[in-house]
Amino acid sequence: MNTREIGNRYEDLACEYLENEGLRIIERNYRCKIGEIDIIARDDSENCLVFAEVKYRKSSMQGGADFAVDYKKQNKIKKVAGVYLMHRKIASSSFCRFDCVMITGSEVNYVKNAFGCL
Repeated sequence: MNTREIGNRYEDLACEYLENEGLRIIERNYRCKIGEIDIIARDDSENCLVFAEVKYRKSSMQGGADFAVDYKKQNKIKKVAGVYLMHRKIASSSFCRFDCVMITGSEVNYVKNAFGCL
């Protein structure tokens, strides 16, 4: 399996996990010049748009997936989310949050509102 196939496999797993948490998947792999957002979903229970980053690590030998979304990555995701809102003509006053689905081995760690709001 190549890197993209592995990424798709774990993004599928993350989508399934988010759907089980009550989120509705809107879009996957949104790309623009700045970068990419893995999953965009709707959390109707909190009336918000969710931008979710998925990280997979085979093991925790070098920190695991929990350590893979650093400050630089967070800022990039926020910028891409801003572009998404603009392109989709979604009001900037809409409530959005950033979640992380981190998978290390077979363990899934889901963090709601992992790094603030837009």
